[in-house]
Amino acid sequence: MRAADVPYEKVTVKNFPKGPDSLAPGHRACQGCGEVLALRLLLKALGTEFIAVSATGCMEVCTGPYPQSAWRMPWIHVAFENAAAVASGVDEATQILSKKGRGYDRRIPVIAVAGDGGTADIGLQALSGALERHHKNFVYVCLDNEAYMNTGIQRSSETPFGAATTTSPTGSRSKGQYTWKKNMPAIAAAHNVPYVATANPAFQFDLMSKIRRAAAIEGPAYIHVYAPCPTGWRMKPELAIESGRLAVSTRIFPLYEIIDGCYEINRKVADPKPIADYFKIQGRFRHLKEDDVAYITERVNADYERLVELSEKFPVKAAPQA
Repeated sequence: MRAADVPYEKVTVKNFPKGPDSLAPGHRACQGCGEVLALRLLLKALGTEFIAVSATGCMEVCTGPYPQSAWRMPWIHVAFENAAAVASGVDEATQILSKKGRGYDRRIPVIAVAGDGGTADIGLQALSGALERHHKNFVYVCLDNEAYMNTGIQRSSETPFGAATTTSPTGSRSKGQYTWKKNMPAIAAAHNVPYVATANPAFQFDLMSKIRRAAAIEGPAYIHVYAPCPTGWRMKPELAIESGRLAVSTRIFPLYEIIDGCYEINRKVADPKPIADYFKIQGRFRHLKEDDVAYITERVNADYERLVELSEKFPVKAAPQA
């Protein structure tokens, strides 16, 4: 069956999941943390019928300081670099146990969770291997807060051009980060996996529906989640959701899916807001000049138009009528 035809239940206002969350309250995330909000929404959409593998990082540190845990389902904390490898092993093990009559009598998704550093940098090799092997129940979620926030706000390959971090400082000879964000959704899609998506906690129903879809599809899936970090982004805690909305409306972070190699933009932005609106609420961009903003705007719009071209040339095809 094509991934586009796999049935799943979208999350709406009417069927929003009720009951206790899979992620318990009392965790130690920073005030206004958009990453833990994204994680909570993802887990809430799945219920408790899954196994989680979490790499070292912000979400592991704030939700699982030994001997405590905020995870209300089977959860494994692993090293920075090997969440994908461990999750793929767990997937294979559960399938073998089920065949022997010693495991689950139903399909159980295995969800690997890591930050941008544990995904795009340290964990890229393990992730590539897991995607290439096409594990059946494997879903990988990257919570992208665009730097190594847990260890001191150091740059990663997901840090956007121009952003200031402790290892990409600003000064007379530096404008902050000098490389562009690594395109992880495109890298994941290059492995010919059935499902890749981007998501954003400011659009909660879209985010929750995508994790359900990813978990329903047989084969590896990858979701890249925008995860605003008020602490590392030098932003007021109450602006995390506003930054998420602006990231989409300025085309900085488009929402789209790649299903069976075909593209669908979930929220089209024909008339984008000025990127300066996104930058001005974050202290990490306050040093940028008008020509820097103009360059970034040109690059962002070019990337977005390329995505539009892909969606027009390779659209997600509707299921054939019976």
